Amino acid sequence: MSQTTRDFPIAGLASPANIITFSRIMASPVLFWLILEAEDTLGTSWLAFVLGWIFGISDLFDGRIARATGVTKSGAFLDPLADKVVVIGVACSLVAVDRLHWLPVAIIVLRELWISAIRVSFARQGLSIPARPLAKWKTFIQGLALVMAVFPPWENQQWIVDVSIWVAVALTVITGWHYVRDGAAASPDTMTSV
Repeated sequence: MSQTTRDFPIAGLASPANIITFSRIMASPVLFWLILEAEDTLGTSWLAFVLGWIFGISDLFDGRIARATGVTKSGAFLDPLADKVVVIGVACSLVAVDRLHWLPVAIIVLRELWISAIRVSFARQGLSIPARPLAKWKTFIQGLALVMAVFPPWENQQWIVDVSIWVAVALTVITGWHYVRDGAAASPDTMTSV
């Protein structure tokens, strides 16, 4: 299915979808602060929970708006960047307040940074590797696990938080492997240059 493309001012940055995405990036420090400054020591907070859902809904809507009004190159860059900023920032904030163990968060952070570096390498070669549907689920599950971690009624349900974050880690690793494999198939000499 072909996607509509339109010209927006400032290299597409002013598209409606990109404005939503950029707003999510700019508002993310508020979410981190809410977790770090929560009254208890585990970072649970109704405000963080609600803001986390707002971020998730805005991510859903900016994708739909982009498909309806026109996908831009800047949007293709900004949307995954926003996801990474929010996920990594919230996860690290939850480690700081001892809600999450550092190991699953380290795996997620290292995978996201590694795949970002590979994506840049592919872009320099003129390759654009599309995300598989499982990668979109990965982002959703990561966000859901983090929102569950700040959900006040589950403050004492650490096992739910631990299971959900490890499910997110599994999807994170699997989709990272898929991305590398798809990139290698698109350009057999790519992996020697990464």
